[in-house]
Amino acid sequence: MAVRIIQLGSPRQPGEGIRVGTVRRPPRGVKREDYAARDYFDVWLPLLSPQPETIKLVQGDDRDKQWPRFVRRYRTEMSKSEPGRTLALLALFSRQADFSVGCYCADADYCHRSILKELLREAGAVLFE
Repeated sequence: MAVRIIQLGSPRQPGEGIRVGTVRRPPRGVKREDYAARDYFDVWLPLLSPQPETIKLVQGDDRDKQWPRFVRRYRTEMSKSEPGRTLALLALFSRQADFSVGCYCADADYCHRSILKELLREAGAVLFE
């Protein structure tokens, strides 16, 4: 059993289980009933997405320079009680079931899902490698 970190909207892989969308907004132009069928997510969990002000840090031309600040701010957001408890719950689930968490970003190196992977590992999650 394990949790995979994925790009939402990518084709589903065998054994990846349910998809949890850790994004601030649902996909544009897609009906709610089509989210899962179009390989976005089965469950939407915006609690684990960065705040809009945090996301803006890495949307400009100085993304490389702002990345460390983004990481600090996102980690701070996730250290609050409700996101922290949610990460702990997902870590426990990863020991009992296969599931995936992700977001839309094409570049995982500059995406909160790369940090989310580390946060889940720190919470004791079993990760699909």
